Amino acid sequence: MDHDLANRPADKRAGFARWLGGRDCTDCWKAARDADTASKEQWLTAKRAEEQQAAAEWAAGFDMPPLEDPEKALDWGERSRHQLMIAAHTALVVEGTWDEANWAELEEKARTITRTGWWIDQRDAHGTGLPELLDAATESVRRTENPFR
Repeated sequence: MDHDLANRPADKRAGFARWLGGRDCTDCWKAARDADTASKEQWLTAKRAEEQQAAAEWAAGFDMPPLEDPEKALDWGERSRHQLMIAAHTALVVEGTWDEANWAELEEKARTITRTGWWIDQRDAHGTGLPELLDAATESVRRTENPFR
């Protein structure tokens, strides 16, 4: 692309011309930016598909019930549940002091929470906090089922 340097002071034309020489023209820059955006979107789509497959395989392997509520958020909820459960297992069992019996009890509580939104809301929680979160959620369910308790 041609640039008119006539409006630049004479002592600044050479520096500006040198700077322009190291840059893509506007059309080339936009094309590169659009390509980067497309490649990032492709990467993200592929990553989400991998995560979704891992979450589905994990849920099937550990007999986790399907999640409910808004259809459009199910995939996100399944990924959130999987990631939090994996983080909790790593923190509590692999790196922590829990044994498999403690973990099995936690898994049973996790199976009772099938609301997609709950798992999405907890997506940023640390794995060590999952027992407390599940206790609160299951206690809330019990109060709802028997309000006179």
